[in-house]
Amino acid sequence: MGRRWGLLVGVLGAVWLLGSGQGGRQPAETAAQRCFCQVSGYLDDCTCDVETVDRFNNYRLFPRLQNLLESDYFRYYKVNLKRPCPFWNDISQCGRRDCAVKPCQSDEVPDGIKSVSYKYSEEANSLIEECEQAERLGAVDESLSEETQKAVLQWTKHDDSSDNFCEADDIQSPDAEYVDLLLNPERYTGYKGPDAWKIWNVIYEENCFKPQTIKRPLNPLASGQGKSEENTFYSWLEGLCVEKRAFYRLISGLHASINVHLSARYLLQDTWLEKKWGHNVTEFQQRFDGILTKGEGPRRLKNLYFLYLIELRALSKVVPFFERPDFQLFTGNKIQDAENKMLLLEILHEIKSFPLHFDENSFFAGDKKEANKLKEDFRLHFRNISRIMDCVGCLKCRLWGKLQNFYKCERIRKLQEVVTKYSLKKTSGNVPICGHWRPKSGIQSKA
Repeated sequence: MGRRWGLLVGVLGAVWLLGSGQGGRQPAETAAQRCFCQVSGYLDDCTCDVETVDRFNNYRLFPRLQNLLESDYFRYYKVNLKRPCPFWNDISQCGRRDCAVKPCQSDEVPDGIKSVSYKYSEEANSLIEECEQAERLGAVDESLSEETQKAVLQWTKHDDSSDNFCEADDIQSPDAEYVDLLLNPERYTGYKGPDAWKIWNVIYEENCFKPQTIKRPLNPLASGQGKSEENTFYSWLEGLCVEKRAFYRLISGLHASINVHLSARYLLQDTWLEKKWGHNVTEFQQRFDGILTKGEGPRRLKNLYFLYLIELRALSKVVPFFERPDFQLFTGNKIQDAENKMLLLEILHEIKSFPLHFDENSFFAGDKKEANKLKEDFRLHFRNISRIMDCVGCLKCRLWGKLQNFYKCERIRKLQEVVTKYSLKKTSGNVPICGHWRPKSGIQSKA
């Protein structure tokens, strides 16, 4: 999939989430509002506060977003939901009908999107430039033997994989299908319990730089946790370097995003006549209320804001790409494509004008060798998490998990590129360089 397209969809989803989650806040006395009342002030490791994000999102971005998300270019997504889990065999598939994903029929997807997977090419909108490069290299390629050409392709794939933060789907696979995201929205499916906990437990326990001796608050797979364990966890977290703290907050923010969606789109009534979906305040309370979660819920919501700021910053850095005259949201419908690009650029320019963007210059600063090792650790962690998504037993949850995780990886990759280009020459005595990470034995691939 085109990397920049991934960045774009990721932040659009987050904008919708914050807008829909808070745009219609209830009276302060309600339990639901109590959750958000505790989410205010400055965000950790940022110069921005919750109130600034709320005003910017709810009044300047969210109103423009709905039409764009409903356009053909953004509603159709190609994904392979049949990839096997690389880590364990005992996957319990969710048999509930709400866990199922309905793929598109061939005639439902616009021809412009389907044509040679144009939308999903690595640089979908740089086709002319790629052709020119191919012409320049053509004379050399013709002199290579067939075996050498295959080897060169393998080297290229290796180089690409060394730069990728996620293990992306092979969209050319016969198992890859187009899905209409509007007909398969992220919402409550009934997928829960030990199987769902196992996914998140592996993500947190084996991919967030956390030693096993540190217990994560409210871990459903751990018993006998108290206030001392919570204090120990956050003392450990605050003692990490800024990069590793950010990694944990990104994962927690993604988790919070998913839980907000499940609470906002909950199956309230299921009869033979109709299904009624809506906000389940009780479910939201159980996941985010400060009292019921012993203070953990508001932290989770703040991490969602942190994730939002990372997305805004990444998009602000790639605005020039979308401003290029040859860039297009290509579906084959020229009028619609032009209108969507105009709306997209309005949103992107609004994002660029945000007054308190996240400052990525504190990331990977200091000794160049140590910083490069830390960046590689990040890449391995994110790739590992992307593979864990293939172990989710609910297909609809797997769809949205893969979608959101991929875009999160792309946001971090983009910011890392910016830091590499502009900031590695600088050193910072105030930001410690973290130690090295090695994969734990519990999450090795079966292959």
